[in-house]
Amino acid sequence: MHPLHTFLLFPLLAYLGRSADGSEIINGELAPENSMLYMASVQNSKGHECGGFLISEDFVLTAAHCDLGITHVVLGTHDLKSVNDDNKISIKEKYKHESYVKAADGNDIMLLKLSKNVSLNGRVQTIPLPTSEMNTQDDCQVAGWGAIKTGGPAVDDLRVVDVSIIDLEVCTQVWGSLPANVMCAGGYGTEKGFCQGDSGGPLVCNGKAVGVVSFNRAGNCNYSDVPNVYTDVSNYLLWIDDILNCYK
Repeated sequence: MHPLHTFLLFPLLAYLGRSADGSEIINGELAPENSMLYMASVQNSKGHECGGFLISEDFVLTAAHCDLGITHVVLGTHDLKSVNDDNKISIKEKYKHESYVKAADGNDIMLLKLSKNVSLNGRVQTIPLPTSEMNTQDDCQVAGWGAIKTGGPAVDDLRVVDVSIIDLEVCTQVWGSLPANVMCAGGYGTEKGFCQGDSGGPLVCNGKAVGVVSFNRAGNCNYSDVPNVYTDVSNYLLWIDDILNCYK
């Protein structure tokens, strides 16, 4: 069983004293074994640290605040007990957004350049990103390997939960203020969403990764008072393309 991640002990008190990195899936279910083949476990020497998702044969997208001694990613399994050398790929380069300071200030996005290209097959696939003009539907999903209740242990099997997009104006009013280039889904008017433990995972709508798990209210996963906050991927498409094109 993987321990809760070290950064859970240090919530982002600077953000109104209320927000915290991470995403443990609350009130979800086990992800079907043949689903979400783009999911990545971003790891350090102690094991799982964050979620992420494969967007090309050699790049994983995750959250910038996940840069906590990470060394490799695990692809091709929903069960972190079954990880072997074939699943592990080392990280060659990390590209945090140049304007990132902390999750509460936004720009919480990071690209991981893998040490080799991944073979796409029946266990590993990429997920497309949104176009800037696409309309996000209300019903989406978020997945991760974190705990399933406040204070609970992290889990080894990937879990997923359905969440609904929350209007950004409503989300901003509820929070009081939000950084630019974010979106909200789950955690408000519902007990479904994410919590501390697995930041960097994707918010998937219409088969596209439209958001990156960023932060929520600190310390409590049994809530429905504020929405969960994601980095809005559509606002970073040019930044992503610039980095990926450097390796073509």
